[in-house]
Amino acid sequence: MAHAAAKPRRQTVRRAGYLFQAHPCSCLSITEEVFLEAAEYGNIPEVRRMLEELPDLNINCVNYMGQNALQLAVASEHLEVVKLLLKKKELAKVGDALLLAISKGYIRIVEAILSHEAFTDGQRLTNSPSLEETRDDFFSYDEDGTRFSYDITPIILASQCCEFEIVHMLLLRGAHIERPHDYFCQCRACIEQQRRDSFCHSQSRISAYKGLASPAYLCLSSQDPVMTALELSHELAVLANTEKEFKNDYKKLSMQCKDFVVGLLDLCRNTEEVEAILNGDTESCTDPEISGRPNLIRLKLAIKYEVKEFVAHPNCQQHLRSIWYENLSGLHQQTVAVKILLVLGVAVGLPVLAFIYWIAPSSKLGKLMRGPFLKFVAHAASFVIFLCLLVLNAADRFAGTSLLPNMTIHDYPSQVFRMKTTRFTWMEILIIFWVIGKIWEECKDIWSQNLQEYFSEPWNLLDFSILAIFMTSFIARLMAFWHAHSAQRYIDEHPPNMTLPSEVQYFQLARIHWVPSDPQLISEGLYAIAVVLSFSRIAYILPANERFGPLQISLGRTMKDIFQFMVIFITVFVAFMVGMFDLYSYYLGAKHNVAFTT
Repeated sequence: MAHAAAKPRRQTVRRAGYLFQAHPCSCLSITEEVFLEAAEYGNIPEVRRMLEELPDLNINCVNYMGQNALQLAVASEHLEVVKLLLKKKELAKVGDALLLAISKGYIRIVEAILSHEAFTDGQRLTNSPSLEETRDDFFSYDEDGTRFSYDITPIILASQCCEFEIVHMLLLRGAHIERPHDYFCQCRACIEQQRRDSFCHSQSRISAYKGLASPAYLCLSSQDPVMTALELSHELAVLANTEKEFKNDYKKLSMQCKDFVVGLLDLCRNTEEVEAILNGDTESCTDPEISGRPNLIRLKLAIKYEVKEFVAHPNCQQHLRSIWYENLSGLHQQTVAVKILLVLGVAVGLPVLAFIYWIAPSSKLGKLMRGPFLKFVAHAASFVIFLCLLVLNAADRFAGTSLLPNMTIHDYPSQVFRMKTTRFTWMEILIIFWVIGKIWEECKDIWSQNLQEYFSEPWNLLDFSILAIFMTSFIARLMAFWHAHSAQRYIDEHPPNMTLPSEVQYFQLARIHWVPSDPQLISEGLYAIAVVLSFSRIAYILPANERFGPLQISLGRTMKDIFQFMVIFITVFVAFMVGMFDLYSYYLGAKHNVAFTT
């Protein structure tokens, strides 16, 4: 023992953390110093001899950094020494040693420590070692000065270090990461933690999310890693805008989840693997329309959460192109002229094709029309035909001659003037039928998805507004026609020379004498607004083109920046306006200078 004490020891560089420890080296006896040195340098015979022959040896003695023999052996990766020390039941700081082994990535040492009786209960692997009685310090330091926060758990640390084997071992023993509560949670535990130390509460949340966002934990703990990663990335993006103090941390974790799902697409080797990532579980679906068909549920979720790297991935886009040209696999290899002829043919024969699909949806032509490409062409052609009806209706009014006959009878001398202006033309009736069909389509969309998802899409809001304005315009027009018809019937039932009441004479007046609340004026105003919104709906089709789409997106972002700039400009303008008014208001009415008269 004296020979070992005289042996020169390696000088350990003191870190800043030793100042906060309550275990100075002067408290160690020579025997304890030799014991710690033997554990640190892996002197297995000496450690075994001292454990067997010295029953009064304090195996939990610590050096100036608060490290005991187990921690020193783990830091030096001496597996046999660790196994010898773990045989002692009174051994302390086993949890700290486990964290140290996980941080170093020593898989065999982690497996040996997990076999200790202290970890028979899986709940201890889920809880933080700071909650255990074996922990003496607020922080634990290793020989490199690394410290583990009080809220760290073995499963969180293994996930953060991306140790797949260690995470797998911990999961088999029942460990898991507790998902943090909502940021605005008002439960007793969250309130007490925030009241005790709000900073530590935020750090514990970030630490848990770092573990949840780890690729190792996502792969091994979730039955659907892609879906879990997409949902977690969206949750972290929302937290980045909520907890602005830690915005960069949450954004980094959100991007880490997105990189995980993109990396899975990179690893795909065939179409089957790409479908496994993009599609949901179609086998367990009971809906015959969805079961066995690609529903692209994960891709739709990526679009909803704006995971652009995932959607724009070449493997994803190639699979989408094969679905887009379903039943028309060779069409994308044809020339532009062939595609234009196909589009024109579908547009011209749309009524016939729609009728055939209606009566025989399972026929060969019906299945062909069900393909995404032809469905898109049919919808686009229907919308273009609707816009042509609007243009022809406007041209009919501008020319002053009707292209199609009216729905009412021929004019006669006693006919009320309003009967000529409120009646519907055949063109307007076709527009009404198109609007009714579009309303039925929107009702089917609302039925297939819940109301919240439907109104979360801006284009759905625009469609709903257009249809609502059109229907309100038609109802107001119908009300005006009904009032005019009532006035006409009153005139027809009474003698021609009879003095008419004012409410009947009103319908014989010219447009300049109408009241502003007249139903026909309201109808015409709403119709004009609906026409403008209908033409703006073209912007929904433009992103399908690789040239017009980026231009439209750039224009939309430019307009957003212009509106933001206008807020600042208006603020400065109002400030100078008020200042100038205060300065020149004293000269109000001064006739000798025209500049001060207003």
